[in-house]
Parts: sequence; C-alpha cells; structure tokens
Amino acid sequence: MENSHIIADISLCIVVAWLLALVARLLRQPLIIAYLGAGLLVGPVGFGWIRERESITTIAELGLIFLLFMIGLEIDLKKVLGAGRAIVVTAAVQILGGCGLGFFFLKLLALRWGGTDLDALYLTISAALSSTVIIVKILHDKRELDTLVGRITLGVLVAQDLFAILFLAVQGTLKEPAVGPLMASLFRVVVLVATALMSSRYVLPPLFRAVAQLPELVLVGALAWCFLVCSLAQLLGLSREMGALIAGVALSTFPYALDVTAKVTTLRDFFLTLFFVALGMSIPKPTASLLLWAMVYSAFLIGSRLVTVFVPLHSMRLGHRASLLPAVNLCQVSEFSLVIVALGVKAGDAHSLTQGVVAYAFAFLAVVSSYTIVRNEAVLRRFSPLLRWLGAHDLGQAAGPADEVQGDKRGRPIQILGFFWTASSLVEEFARHSPDLLQEISVIDFNPQVNDELRRRGIPVIYGDISQRDTLSHAGVDRASIILCTIPNGLLKNTTNLRLVQQLRDINPKATIIAHAELFDEIPKLYAAGADFVSVPRLVEAQELYEVVRAAKENRLERKRLEQEEELKDRREVIH
Repeated sequence: MENSHIIADISLCIVVAWLLALVARLLRQPLIIAYLGAGLLVGPVGFGWIRERESITTIAELGLIFLLFMIGLEIDLKKVLGAGRAIVVTAAVQILGGCGLGFFFLKLLALRWGGTDLDALYLTISAALSSTVIIVKILHDKRELDTLVGRITLGVLVAQDLFAILFLAVQGTLKEPAVGPLMASLFRVVVLVATALMSSRYVLPPLFRAVAQLPELVLVGALAWCFLVCSLAQLLGLSREMGALIAGVALSTFPYALDVTAKVTTLRDFFLTLFFVALGMSIPKPTASLLLWAMVYSAFLIGSRLVTVFVPLHSMRLGHRASLLPAVNLCQVSEFSLVIVALGVKAGDAHSLTQGVVAYAFAFLAVVSSYTIVRNEAVLRRFSPLLRWLGAHDLGQAAGPADEVQGDKRGRPIQILGFFWTASSLVEEFARHSPDLLQEISVIDFNPQVNDELRRRGIPVIYGDISQRDTLSHAGVDRASIILCTIPNGLLKNTTNLRLVQQLRDINPKATIIAHAELFDEIPKLYAAGADFVSVPRLVEAQELYEVVRAAKENRLERKRLEQEEELKDRREVIH
C-alpha cells in the first residue's frame, strides 16, 4: 500500500509539474519556476495532496546527483586554466567582492528575521552564483556564446562553479569552523579529487575503450563511476553531491563526455523535476514580509553584480558594452544556490525562511533577467549615457594616444562594418596577396580585443555600433568608395543587412556596397535597397563541400586535407 502511495504521489508531482511547465513555456519563462510552483501547489502550503513527501525527497536526490554530475561534465578545465586576464580578474572580483559586500549587508538582513551568521553566509554564497541554465540557453538562442561578452559571461560562470565546489568541501565544518576540522575537510577533498583524477587518467580510459562499441555500457559505466565517487565522498565524510560534481569534472576530458551527457540528460530531467518539486514543497508560504525580503535580496544581488563585474572590466578598458552586458547577463540566483541552501537546511545550518528568500528571489530574477538578457542591447543604450555622465567613459570617447593617431585615418577608401570570422579571413587574404590594400582599409566594430589587435597591425578601427547612423557618419563612411558588411543578420545588433544597406546608401550614394545574405529571398531586397553585390557564403561553402565529397569518392581526400593544412599553416588571423 505504501508503494502505491509513493507511485501515486510521484505521478501527481510529474503531472502537475508538466501542466505548469506548459504554461511557463507559453509565457516564455524558465521551467524551474514551474517545477517550484508545482511543489508549492501540491505540498503543505498548497492543497497538501502529497502523502509520501519524505520518500519523494529521497528519490529526488538522484536528480540532484545527476545535475551536479552533468555540471561537472560541462566544466572544461583546459579552458579554465587558459582563461584570459579579463575573465580571471573579473571572476575573482565578482566572487570575492560579492561575498565581502554580501556578508556584511545580508547579515543585517538575516538578523531581521531571527537568522544567524550561518544564514547570512548561505545568503551570501547564494548571491555570488548565477544561473548557468538561464544564461547559456538565452545566449545560445541569441547566438552570442562565442562573442566577447558571451565568453566573459561563461568564464565567470565556470569560476562560480569551481567556487561552489570549494564551498561544498567545507560545508560540513560550518557549525564549528575551527582550523583543524577545516584543514581536515580540505585534505579529504584533495584525496577525493586526486583519486578521481588519477583514476580518470589511468584506469577509466582502457575500461571505456573496451566498451566503446556498446553505447549502453558507456552510459552504465559513466553512471557507475558517478555513484562510485559519490560513495567514496560519503566514506571520506563529504557530501554525495560533491562527489557527483568531481566525478563529472574528472570525466569531462574524455571523448565520450558528450555522448554520456546526451544519454544522462533524460534521466536527469526526470529526477531533477522531482527534486525541484520537492524543493517547492519545502518553501514557506509567501507572506508580505517574506516577499519583501526576497525583493531586497534581489536588489542587493543586482547592485553587487554591477559593482563587481562592470568596474573591473571597465578598468581594463573594455568599454561600456563588454563591461555592462556581462554584468546584466549574470543578474540571477543560480540553481546551484537552491541546492546549496537546501543542503544547508537539511544539515540544520540555515533557517527555512532563508531558503524561502532565496527561492522567491530566484523566481523573480529568473523572470526579470530572461527579459533583460534578451533586450540587453536596449539596456546598454539606456544606461550608457548615464555611465558617461558618471564619468565612466566609453572606448570611443577616450582621448588617448591611440585615438589621436587613428583620427586622421578615418574614412579610408575600404570600410569594413563589423569584424567577425569572415572579415578576419578577408584581412588575412589582403595581407597575403595584396598587402597594399591594407593601407586602404578601416574597420568599425565594438569588440575591444579585436580593435587592439587590428591597431597593432596598423589597421585603424573606430569603436562603435554600426547600427547607429552617428557612428557611421563619424567613421567617415560618406567618404568611402567600398563599404563591406560580412556579418549575418543573426549576429547584427539592432539592425539587419537590409536596414544597413538602406542607411549606407542614404549616407553615401556613390559607394560600392557589398552586403551579406543567408536566405535567397533577401538577395533581391538587398539589391533593391542599393547593394551593388550580395555575398552568399553558403554557396561558396557548398561548392567547397562538393569538391570534398568528390575527393572522398575518388580517394583524394588525404590530398585535400594536406592542401588545407598548407593553406592554414602560415595564417595569422585576428580571430583564430
């Protein structure tokens, strides 16, 4: 009979979560909010339909283990170790500065509802972490993951995950934070990490190679590894959740990591739904005071992100765009924060009200940030004048030597609007075959790293947004004889190739305008707007692939590959 209650309760949780998730999907909101809402609805705060709450919580812990295992799989240690200065400095300032600001402010907040220093600590750690799920999903949809802003945002997220690992390592000693137990806990973490990494390097590769032809055994082997490390962590006095995270990190460099991630996703989604529903059941009933604390907490998080992310990036001369947009992107509470606070409540370190504040702040910021990330360009335009008024100059305003040197070179005959992969390869072609043409090129772009590299090569750059008419006029587009845009519509901000051509033709009626098109339907519209030639890169790529397929059929593929290697050997492109 008890088993039938458990099955009925699980079924009810899944059905309610699914129905609310459909509503959230229609409203374009994060699904996690729907799952938390389902827990509130079926739990003691709502209708009280769930009878086997403890059993569901136990089963839902599998979802947490799978989630942390997959987070570990997605942490690329090589990228972390090779992160640029901007990412390393910003991540350090954001995490340490956010914790420093947070503990003093949030301690006052926690004391107002009878919380302790541990409640303030959990609030602080939760406020230092941002939502990987929300950020990655939206930036992927906007095709911004590989932009400078996207790379900075992702780099900070990875650093936050590593910081969370360190916090999980010492979580068990928070009630008695003596040096001895703390060092012992860190030593156990070192033992766990060393054992996992050594095993992943010397023991697992031959085992996985032996079963590589059987995908189901690769999956079972990965899960067995996950639970083995979880058990080892528990044996060492650490949490199973931390073991799952380290198991994923140790496996992340394997060639099977993507396959494992794809297969574990289904299991994770099912059990993780139960986890967030169970978490929703533990959230206290919303009251006016609880919602007020959640709003204050949210306001602090937003303010701390702006201070700890914008300031270090701007001090490294990255301009308003590359400094403000990562701060905007990172303004949420992380799913990891919900996990950490839930573990704190389970261990008796944190008050249930603390969990409620974090949960409601998570829901509020998830909704707000979903809109602000999608519209971050509008946020930039709105706040950039305010930043200038406060004395935070943009790159285009700095009266430095570089700008003075470039001043007399604006309005060169060939203007490249926007600088991404195709433009990088084009500049290299000029350098290899017609170096004299480099003296006729100037670029308009708002990526400060690209701008610095181009200037080192003697190519003048005007920092600015090509969608703005004032930027085009200031750059001397009206004096150019050839104007070229190689950016697809999906990457252009606040404009399209069609609107850009119309604007350019209005500014410069005599120039030769070369535009970019992805869809065939766009080509006649671009010509009608005034383009002199429309480049369709998919046709060039298709021709190359046709030759490759022919070479493969005629057993000439090795020669084609050698030709490609020869072509790439001495290329020194701005964007690699």
